[in-house]
Amino acid sequence: MAHEAKFRVWRGDAGEGALKDYSVDVNEGEVVLDVIQRIQATQASDLAVRWNCKAGKCGSCSAEVNGRPRLMCMTRMNTFADDEVITVTPLRAFPTIRDLVTDVSFNYEKAREVTAFTPPEGLKPGEYRMQQEDVARSQEFRKCIECFLCQNTCHAIRDHEDNMTSFAGPRVLMRVAELEMHPLDVADRKHEAQEVLGLGYCNITKCCTEVCPEHIKITDNALIPLKERVVDVKYDPITWLGRKIRVRSDKD
Repeated sequence: MAHEAKFRVWRGDAGEGALKDYSVDVNEGEVVLDVIQRIQATQASDLAVRWNCKAGKCGSCSAEVNGRPRLMCMTRMNTFADDEVITVTPLRAFPTIRDLVTDVSFNYEKAREVTAFTPPEGLKPGEYRMQQEDVARSQEFRKCIECFLCQNTCHAIRDHEDNMTSFAGPRVLMRVAELEMHPLDVADRKHEAQEVLGLGYCNITKCCTEVCPEHIKITDNALIPLKERVVDVKYDPITWLGRKIRVRSDKD
């Protein structure tokens, strides 16, 4: 049944802005993005909002709804009380371009720092062979739609902007974990993960997992296993001694 809803939507740009109130009709079965588009169509034609598929698969309509990072197209209006004021703001971790649109280029810049897939030398594409078990292990990470909700909610990025130069965030580190687990990849990214991409900044609070719309277990299945691999190389005393012996042998 249709009802009137109260929305507070962030309006502004990189310089300044504020929340603006709107009263708007809501129909049964609608999602937050439907209402934002109705506001755009009937009351604020200059409202900037990013969206594409409206099916939870493109990751474009990321925003914060009542302070929680969400996909607007997957946030149903019937999860809110009829008299509840719904506040929609842009992703807080990234610079605002205008209204609900943010500059997420940071995520792509960090992704370019990851060493690309490196198959064994001499192995041609048609000769790739993998066990189904190995495929399934990393397939979960391929569900990522790059909505960057995990990046936005990670407090190491969200609350400490100075960390962004040295911390790539959960989405990028999940990609590193996927490649590290790939049986046909021969590159060693453990040093890169720790020293370049800032894996040590992650303290496994699981906030990234909680907001993932694809329900990827980012912390448990990607970040923790990656940390364990790094620890084995960096802190295991036997491994450390082996490195020292190899270095000394090389000098001799």
